[in-house]
Amino acid sequence: MNRNPEKLWTREFIMLTICNLLLFLNLQMVVSPLPVYVKEHFHANTLIVSLFTTVFALSAIATRLFSAKALEKGKRNTILFLGLAIMLLSTAGYLWSGTIALLLLMRILFGIGFGMGSTTLPTMASGIIPTRRLGEGMGYFGLSTSIALSLGPVIGSTLLDYSGFSSLVYATMIVIVVIFPLVYPLSRRVPSPRAVVPSDFTAVPSKRKFPRSLLMPSLLNLLMSVTYGGLLGFLNLFGKEVHLANISLFFLFNAVAVVIIRPISGKIYDRKGHVALLIPAALFLIVGIWLLSISSSTGSLALAALFYGIGFGTAQPTLQSWMIQLVPPQQQGMANSMYFNSLDLGIAVGALALGQIAAASSYSTMYRYSSLFMVAFIACYFVYLAKISKSKKHGVTING
Repeated sequence: MNRNPEKLWTREFIMLTICNLLLFLNLQMVVSPLPVYVKEHFHANTLIVSLFTTVFALSAIATRLFSAKALEKGKRNTILFLGLAIMLLSTAGYLWSGTIALLLLMRILFGIGFGMGSTTLPTMASGIIPTRRLGEGMGYFGLSTSIALSLGPVIGSTLLDYSGFSSLVYATMIVIVVIFPLVYPLSRRVPSPRAVVPSDFTAVPSKRKFPRSLLMPSLLNLLMSVTYGGLLGFLNLFGKEVHLANISLFFLFNAVAVVIIRPISGKIYDRKGHVALLIPAALFLIVGIWLLSISSSTGSLALAALFYGIGFGTAQPTLQSWMIQLVPPQQQGMANSMYFNSLDLGIAVGALALGQIAAASSYSTMYRYSSLFMVAFIACYFVYLAKISKSKKHGVTING
């Protein structure tokens, strides 16, 4: 391990970031093209299509609840490698899933494995990032997630369109296999978070099994993720509705915006905190969603993606860093678990609720309705800030 306590770009941090990129790339290569495959191959309706996003998200959420506890007990490596193995086997199972029921079962199993892996890798990373550079570090680490969120659907849709579903499955299996030799050395070198407690840690440890301080950032993350659920579940179908070719380019342009804004927002977070970032991010997201709903050309699609990417690329690492700083080091697994659970729950809610709106109207109308969740985001955050301000006036300290 590097002995300079302020150095961010250690070998361990770089390798963990690459592993996280591959983990989420595997997910995103399938999650966006899958609704199109299910609709066309099985002639499924909108409700069935949305279930493939929902059952995955719910199984990942349930799994993270015990994964976080297992991490606190020092069973990190078991959770990590078991999760990767389940992901690999369930991905292979797509090839033999000749019915909707079997394919749904594979999605549930995949969610279990992904829930384990996506809790463990960020916890390992947050444990080796210097405390004073947490926002910057998690911004760079989270950049791997955002790049995967943006590029995965493009790669997956291209493979599905030009090579078929089997080629897509084999490609995602290769991505998982590559993770094993990369992460194994790290599992031996990176210490468990319970073994390292920074001397300058200031968060107040909670005696509760679930720290109440995580509720507000979790709620905000959930509301934001509903809009992303609408993108993952229905963007390709929206493209067909409005006759926009190469609709998956939205994710590519989104990635460009995220790559640009992530390092900037991370440094701002370390200096000024979440107060300086979340409202502007929410406004960018609202504009991006509305621009998408009226897109009729590649140019307008790119503009919508850039606005959405700036907002999402700012809010996502800000919320994750905020949650990590609200708990003691031994509960970082819990914080990461709640972050990704609220993310997946929002995606699940988005897939179900927005899918029903689309079925009753259109995908364009659905996206305009989804912007209301970001209006709720702003309202909830203002209420939280008002409560904090009132508490400070009365001399009461609230963690967060």
